[in-house]
Order: sequence, then structure tokens, then C-alpha cells
Amino acid sequence: MSDKISGFEYIKKHDIKKALAVVVDGIAMDLATIFDGNTTVEVITKDHPLALGIMRHTTAHIMAQALQELYPQIKIAIGPTIENGFYYDVQCDHQIIPDDFDAIEKKMRAIIKADYKITREIVSKATALEIFSAEPFKQELIRDLDVTEVSIYRHEDKFVDLCRGPHLPKTGMASPHFKIMKLAGAYWRGDSKRDMLQRIYATAWFSQEDLDTYVQNLAEAEKRDHRKIGKDMDLFHTQEEAVGSVFWHPNGWVLYRTIQEHLRKYLAKDGYQEVSTPQMIDRSLWEASGHWEKFWQNMFIAESEERILAVKPMNCPGQIQIFKQGVKSYRDLPFRLSEFGMCHRNEPSGALYGTMRVRAFIQDDGHIFCTQDQMAAEIKKFCNLLSKVYRDFGFESFDVKFSDRPEVRAGSDDVWDMAENLLWKSATEAGLDFSVNKGEGAFYGPKLEFVLKDKLGRDWQCGTLQVDLILPERLGVWYTGEDGAKHRPILLHRAILGSLERFIGILLENYAGKLPLWLSPVQIVVATITNDSDVYAEKFFQILEENNIRARLDLRPEKISYKIREHSLAKVPLMAVLGANESASNTVTIRKIDGSQETLSLENALLTIKKMCLSPVV
Repeated sequence: MSDKISGFEYIKKHDIKKALAVVVDGIAMDLATIFDGNTTVEVITKDHPLALGIMRHTTAHIMAQALQELYPQIKIAIGPTIENGFYYDVQCDHQIIPDDFDAIEKKMRAIIKADYKITREIVSKATALEIFSAEPFKQELIRDLDVTEVSIYRHEDKFVDLCRGPHLPKTGMASPHFKIMKLAGAYWRGDSKRDMLQRIYATAWFSQEDLDTYVQNLAEAEKRDHRKIGKDMDLFHTQEEAVGSVFWHPNGWVLYRTIQEHLRKYLAKDGYQEVSTPQMIDRSLWEASGHWEKFWQNMFIAESEERILAVKPMNCPGQIQIFKQGVKSYRDLPFRLSEFGMCHRNEPSGALYGTMRVRAFIQDDGHIFCTQDQMAAEIKKFCNLLSKVYRDFGFESFDVKFSDRPEVRAGSDDVWDMAENLLWKSATEAGLDFSVNKGEGAFYGPKLEFVLKDKLGRDWQCGTLQVDLILPERLGVWYTGEDGAKHRPILLHRAILGSLERFIGILLENYAGKLPLWLSPVQIVVATITNDSDVYAEKFFQILEENNIRARLDLRPEKISYKIREHSLAKVPLMAVLGANESASNTVTIRKIDGSQETLSLENALLTIKKMCLSPVV
């Protein structure tokens, strides 16, 4: 039998400095953990992908200790790490407000400076209930655990919490570069009938530079909020009478259609046939596809003539019905369908957010029916298409994630083994560089997720490509092979932008509303300095319209400074400023949103504006 060794002994033996934790056989553990000395061990230092999460988890405990010391009657609930930070839910007679943040942070720094040793203990449930006798939320969690023993962590005799870990060895190893960000209310265990707790959000980083960058990016993100920009540009609004749906204003709908039409050109060039499928489909088809069992709670239901109909939450069953019309031969494959399909999903009202999370949205949905031999070529073709589209919208690169089988899924393990192997092989043959996203596949098959990075470094998962061997079987999809027999095609579900509503929100925030000229719903405003130039302005405005430039005419008797400020707020990229000098000399002063300007002859101004407004070539 191999000798046992602790993480501390391992890093000392290998002379590894600044270790925070270890990964043993793929599982992150504390340095105090005892393990087989000959097993596979990976040391976690600050540069390790897991390091930041472990440090933040420990900092969450430090914040809970600080809260207990400041407010002795407080009851602590849960304190998980989240993207970019952590939070802790507490119940406290004192209503914590932002003015309290400095005191809490000061106390946290004192705990870090005290450098308390952090230890893990495994105790029986009975012992744990006794330890947390004054903590009702911890007691409930302990009672609900289907185990005989639980894990607790102590900061010497100063603090104890229920936790699986792992954690840093000492509080002094936590980073001092943290900041409490905001407060919110949260129902205990997400149940509106339970206690309302105070949720304290915070962030922590290994360097002050990283913390400052995060805080600055957060402030910039608030300025770039697509809801505010949408209002400034008069693009859309939402209201309570249509929760989760978007009212697109004329400007917004121009933007919507511009995106849609640009994508349509690519799809036609790549051999897609555009279709449209019904909004409401009988329950029987959703049962046959398996969506009823998984999604019925998120479907909007209607009844008519004793039939139950569902408003479609996705487009795939409808497009499959189109493929099934008439006999398909191997010569017809690959068979590509596309649809800008309106979908409805009954999302919780609390989760709705501008155009980013809605109940009604249009997907640039598509389905490819192909053979196994055609898969790699189709995946490569799709990725080339996706890359071109993303570049046109200003995203030069993207990451690819391979998402394998989720815990809840349709089909047997054998079918999933085959689907995952096919996708892995095809994606590799297509030359894709991808990471693995464990357990995040779709209900019917593994998928590739395409993740954009915006100008603030934020990730947005937009495109997807899923391999589906299950729906063709369930819905009786087949084609006639070269041998004259029936064969099941492989079904590739794919989207480039995903939800157009969400993608528009991403675009607005990425560009802070200052969209590329070809996308801007209003490309230029023709504005007069005085009303003496109205006739000349109307002439130039008409010329722009005749040349398919999206222009507006502003003849209001307002100061030109007021007009410039108003149209700049609305993110109009160009203004043609016309006064007495321009009228007399038959020239146009073109002012850009950045404040730069030049005066050109009318003919050259038109040529310049047309060139600036050109859309990318498909």
C-alpha cells in the first residue's frame, strides 16, 4: 500500500512555494487533506484556473465572520461564489446599508491580518446540529442533507461554517484586494413564502489592478446598459401589459430588419432554404418530440375545440415536419432549412431583463439533415459562416465549448456515446480548437457553443450547433439511401446569433450605442443652422433618400448646439450641418459623432456618405 501524505507534506517535498490548495484525481482539496502519495496531484497556486474561486470562497467566510463580529445577533444562511465574486445571505435586525460597507471591509481586513488558521472537520449530523444550535438556516440545511456526516470549517475559535470547501489554509492568505459591491433582498431558498434575507454582494481579486479594472468595467457596463441606450436611441420599450415582450419602435425595427436581412444574404449563399412554421401546434406533436415532458411548464398553452395547443418554445419539430413532406433521397442531403422563428417561453418574471431575457423572441434557427460522412464538412461550413457573420458585427474572435451529456436527457447512453464521438471527431476534423463544458449539452444531444467576447471582456454565448440522433427517431425522419433502404439522417440544430432580441442588446452594449454606420437605424441627420437654409436642406435630404441613405431632416427653429447635443445623445453617427455658407457655396459640412467635421461639395459629400454607409460584402 502506498504511503499517505498531506497536501502540506506534498508541497514541502516538492519545494512548491505559494500553494493554495491541491487537485487530487481531479478534485480540488485543502492542503491539509490526506491522500495517497502516488496518486495524481496538481498544485493550485494563484495562476491556476481554480485559485480565484477558492480564494473568493474563503473571503466569503471572512465576510460572514466580520458580520457576526459587528452584529452579534445576525443569523447566517449561505455564501457561495458566483461569477466575478461571491455573496452571503444573512438575517439581521440591523438593516445593512451602503454606509456600513467601510466598517465591514475594515473588519474583514483585520481578520485577514490576524491570519487565523483554517481547519476542516468531519462531524456527525447530530454534532453539527449542536454546533449550529443558534443558526436556524444552517440547521435546516443540515437536516435536509442525505448523509450521516457533514463538513465544517473553523477559523480557529473565532468562526465556524457549514461547507464542503476547499478553502485556503489561513485567513492571511486571502487577498486584501476586495470590495463590497451592493445589497439585495433574497428569499430563503428562493421561496417567496419564506424569510426575506439581506444579500451582500462582494468581489475579490489577487491584485489591486485586477480589482480596479473590474470596478471600472462594471461602471462602464452600467453606462452601456442596453435598456438606457435603447431609450436614448428610441429603439424599444417594455411594459407591464406585455411582460417579457418588446415593443419595437421604428428605429429599433429598422435595426432589427437590417440585421435580419444581412444574415439572410449569407444563408441564401450557403444553400439554406428559408421556411416559416406555425406558432401554435397541437400537444400531440410536442409529446411525440419529448418537449412536452421537459418544457410544458415553460410553454404557453391554449385550448380550442377540445384540443390543447402550445405556442412553440422552439422551432425544431415544425422544421422536421417540412423535411418529412415527400420522400427524400441521399441525393437531397445535406438538406438545410432556416427560419426566423418567433418563440415564446414562460420565463419567471423576476428573470426578465430588457431584451436580453424575454418571453417572446425570434431565433435565427436552422436545421441541417445530413449523413455521418457529411458531418465534418457541414460543421466546417457552418463555422466559416458563423465567423464571417461575427466579423461583420465587429467580433473578430470567439471561443468554442464542447458541451457533453447533461444529467437530465433523452436517449440511452449508447446513443449519447455515438453522438458525442461523432461531434468530437467532426469538430476536430473541422480544425476547431475547443474546451469541454461538462454536463451542459442539450436535452437531445451534445453541442458546440460559440462564445463572443465584447469590448469590456465579457463573454456572451450566442451560436450553437447540436448533434441530434434522437428526434429523427422519435418523429420518424428518414431518407432513401443509395442502397434503396430507409436510413435515419443526422440532425444538426444550429443558430448563429441565437435570439435576435438578445443579440441586439449585446450589440448595443458592445458599441455603447455607437453602432457601425451600416447598422445605425438613422445614419445621418440633416440639420439647419437657421430656417433660411430649409430649402437647401430639403434638397439634400431628398438626394440622400434617393440613394437609400437612412436620413432624418431637422428643420426645427432650435440652436444648432441644441440639435447636435440631442442627436449625439441618440447616437446618430453623422450630421449634415447646413447654414448660409453651405447654401451659398452648394457645400455640406459633415459632422461625426466624435466631434470631427469637414466641409465638402454636395457631390463629394454624397459620395463620402454613401461609402461610409456601405454594409459589409456578403
